[in-house]
Amino acid sequence: MGSGKTTVGRLLAGLSGYDFIDIDELIVERAGKRIADIFADHGEDGFRRIEREAVASLRGLTRTVVALGGGTYTFAENRERINLTGKAVWLDCPLDLCLSRIAYDGSRPLLRDADSIKALYEQRRHSYALAHYSFDAGGEPPEQIASEIASKLRRDGVLD
Repeated sequence: MGSGKTTVGRLLAGLSGYDFIDIDELIVERAGKRIADIFADHGEDGFRRIEREAVASLRGLTRTVVALGGGTYTFAENRERINLTGKAVWLDCPLDLCLSRIAYDGSRPLLRDADSIKALYEQRRHSYALAHYSFDAGGEPPEQIASEIASKLRRDGVLD
């Protein structure tokens, strides 16, 4: 949460001429309600089920940048599907910066208090480290981060 996935993802898509999908926006569209309402009505398990279905629906997409939700890549089933479809990029952002970006965002159901967020951050980092690529997202503007990602992915033949 707050690492810049959507912002950098949109910029990367624009730089590469690819389509862009935000998995959270896809979930909201399919469910017909806000993520906070999905959590309230169905709990985290219900949300994760919808999220798995959304990830599965991405199969076969090409030339598309997808911004995942903060917990999406922490589930092995999602990671396997994502890794079969494309390359995962981790925006490694310091917790303090993430917190400063989301401090007043009431739309995030897992945003409770600083201690629970820190625990969630530490727990998720292990899964994030399994991504194909990692980029420091802590100090540079999103435009520069997207440009660095695009350059690296082009050098590696991931982007054409």
